[in-house]
Amino acid sequence: MKRFLFILAITIFAQNANAQLFSKERVANLETFDNKRLSYGYFLGFNSYDFNFDYNQDFGPETDVVVNSSGGFNVGLVGDVRINKHINIRLEPGLFFTERNLTFREFVEENDRERDLQSTYIHVPLLVKFSTKRINNFKPFIVGGLSGSLNLSSNQDNPEDNEQGQFRTKKYTSYYEVGFGVDFYLFFFKFTPSIRGVFAINDELVRDDDPNSPYTGNIAKMRSRGVFINFTFQ
Repeated sequence: MKRFLFILAITIFAQNANAQLFSKERVANLETFDNKRLSYGYFLGFNSYDFNFDYNQDFGPETDVVVNSSGGFNVGLVGDVRINKHINIRLEPGLFFTERNLTFREFVEENDRERDLQSTYIHVPLLVKFSTKRINNFKPFIVGGLSGSLNLSSNQDNPEDNEQGQFRTKKYTSYYEVGFGVDFYLFFFKFTPSIRGVFAINDELVRDDDPNSPYTGNIAKMRSRGVFINFTFQ
């Protein structure tokens, strides 16, 4: 699926760029699309989540938690409200699947060192999109806003902690997001590749019962950060 989406995006981008930049003929596709007050669509894409750790005491990089992300997949819907020619308000609820592995290097045994976190998020951003003037059949834009997520795989309420091998995170997280992309007006639909950085605002760590836990005792804050690459069809 990842390979298919990547090939599709590159093919559409290359064909449209060639037609717009290297051809004298200028065919305006979907000329009245941006006159709509409301428009809808869907997106598919990829994500890469990480954690940013703040520590109570700095004991050196050899004690820092190492995060390895295997990447993930996004799918969701798009609702767009036109404010004027250059500003749109967008709601993009989606389902995000991702996996992260945490390594605590102070431990010798692998069962103690490694914690695997598989997360399934219902992610709902409210975004403001600022677009340039349309140039033939494409229009660059920047986007930013706030979002919230519900982690369906969270074990926040699990009574077991790292003593029993359970690394716990909170269910609800809030974020701010910034990114950019390009709208391509094709013959039948508008295709939009975009990339966004996503940064958690609140601490997501559920600490162990032992305040001196070697896993959570020295962590002041643990916040997600990630990159989303989405392909939107409207």
